[in-house]
Amino acid sequence: MSDYFLRLYKDSDYDVARELFASGMKEHIGKAFQHAIRQPHIWLPALASSVLPALNLVSVTTFILAFTAALVAVWFGARYMYTSYIDHSLSHDMLDIGQYYMQRDGYCFWVVESTGGEVIGTVAAIPSSEPGGEKHLELKRLSVAKQHRGKGIAKVLCKTLMDFAQRSGCEAVVLMTTLPQIGAWKLYEKLGFKQTHYCYPPGLLGRVLDFRVLVYKYNVPAV
Repeated sequence: MSDYFLRLYKDSDYDVARELFASGMKEHIGKAFQHAIRQPHIWLPALASSVLPALNLVSVTTFILAFTAALVAVWFGARYMYTSYIDHSLSHDMLDIGQYYMQRDGYCFWVVESTGGEVIGTVAAIPSSEPGGEKHLELKRLSVAKQHRGKGIAKVLCKTLMDFAQRSGCEAVVLMTTLPQIGAWKLYEKLGFKQTHYCYPPGLLGRVLDFRVLVYKYNVPAV
């Protein structure tokens, strides 16, 4: 990290922090789509329907159009899972980052800045709102600019938050990520996080697409 330094968020970082978050999340739409079309309840009906033209039940053109429409529907479904979350976040905690994260006890927001003055990474901490998580800290908004990945920046951001949790007297750090975010959950596991369970977003679409939200926990060592 000789070419970068870690610091607390300031208001001039606002637009870049929001863009890093939004663009980072959108990168996973393709993987979510690929995972969805591999689900048996999606590809088996498509495979079975491929015999319909041979049986003269539908024309080849009709089959191709229907098959294409199904793929497009799955794509937009996968896209919606991320864009709806982005829209919610940008109008919630990311709407006024300074007020939400920097003016309340137990909250914090860090950025990594290059020596050229460019913000290229973020991470945020909030007290967990989950039942039984009174002494848990939640890791959120971890993002690193694509051209700066593979340099250990995400690891530094995570460790900064983990140290913050220890200094704050927290017993654990928790987080949620999604199955298509492979690089993220592999990093968390290397840092000592353990997956406790997974769940689906509210509604039927998440289950149809097998859009899993993975829940991780890291037990903070006692000081």
